[in-house]
Amino acid sequence: MQVEPLNKELFDRAKEAGVTKIVLHFSGGSDEGFLDIELTGLDYSSEHKSLWGDVENWVWDVYSYSGAGDGTSYGDDITYDLVAGKMHTQEWCHVIEHGDLHNDTLETR
Repeated sequence: MQVEPLNKELFDRAKEAGVTKIVLHFSGGSDEGFLDIELTGLDYSSEHKSLWGDVENWVWDVYSYSGAGDGTSYGDDITYDLVAGKMHTQEWCHVIEHGDLHNDTLETR
């Protein structure tokens, strides 16, 4: 997944609010895209609590995530590290893992 640059206004507001990381957890697989947002360091009871909604609006403006798939879960995690000045992305997926194969003689009745 291509990481988009963070909006400068959101960056400034997040830093002012004490946010150290903005983490976007996209997931899909059953034809629906989902998003969970982490704002590490944000005090949600403060005057900055509207920041979460503004980040969510920005994310859906710059990213498209359909979640299309065959029912197998997958996702992308994007981290904006405001302290280190870095962006990280990591894909994940669930895979089918077969157990041991057991053979036996076919019986009929």
